Order: sequence, then structure tokens, then C-alpha cells
Amino acid sequence: MARTELVPFDVTHAATVAGWPATSGEVAMWCGRHDFPLAARVVARWQAADDVRAHALLRDGELVAYGELWFDAEEDEVELARLIVSPAVRARGIGRELVRRLTAAARDAGHEDVFMRVHPQNEPALRCYRHAAFLPVAPHLAAAWNAAQPVDYVWLRHCAAAGTP
Repeated sequence: MARTELVPFDVTHAATVAGWPATSGEVAMWCGRHDFPLAARVVARWQAADDVRAHALLRDGELVAYGELWFDAEEDEVELARLIVSPAVRARGIGRELVRRLTAAARDAGHEDVFMRVHPQNEPALRCYRHAAFLPVAPHLAAAWNAAQPVDYVWLRHCAAAGTP
């Protein structure tokens, strides 16, 4: 059985993660940027923000997924962000495992409110997050949060009662 672990992201893997999106559309759905291919230095710079904790999901020691926790101390909440799975292992439950582990890390850090936003055309991601107990927020909240966004994201909140930690 494969051993999977969530570890702090090592920026030496930034080029690998930056290379996972195969098109400019994938880059836009993943991180909202429009440059393709995405430069490794962009991924490496994401780690510099004080409120961002980047993580790698390793399977038997191999990097298979990347995701971030964005901590908002003022709102006492966490947002899961910039989640991506290596194309070589997609559709094998790795995304769900990444979401489960990131959500657990957010809760272990003392945050009950865990949110995420998803590009509305990213149906595989939306399916994954629904299976990981993320449900849409109220329409008025989504509208308010999308007011300053480049697209009308689907905003989701983790519902612990729906199954995962």
C-alpha cells in the first residue's frame, strides 16, 4: 500500500509544480494567472507571504500534489488555495487526499471555518471538493466575495458534519 504524507513545500520543487498545467487555461483555473508556461519563480514566491503555508503531498516519497493554506487571522478562517495534482496521478483520489489532509491541518491549527474558491469551469475539482465535504456557501456570501474577483468563483465551505475531518 502506498504511503502518503503531507509535508511543508520545498521550493526546490517549484519548477515541477509550475510545469503541471498543460495549457494557459489550466494555469488560469489553478491560480488565476494568465502566463503560460508558468515560471518556477512564481510558485517559489508564493511561499514568501506570512499568511501562506504551502504543502506538498508525497506518495512513497514522490511529489504528487501541491496546495496552500491561507490563514486569515482577522476573520479566524483558512482558505485552501492553489491546489493541483500531478497529471501523472490525476483521477486516482490524490486530490481528495490532499484536500482531506489540508483541511485537517487547518483544523489542527485551531480554525473551524475552512473555505475554498474554485473556477466555475473546473468541474473535476468541483467534484473532488464535493466528495471531500465542501459545500457551496450561501449565494449572498458568494456574490459579496466575488465582487472583487476576476471571475465569479464557486465558493465552498467545509462541512465537518458531511464526513471528513
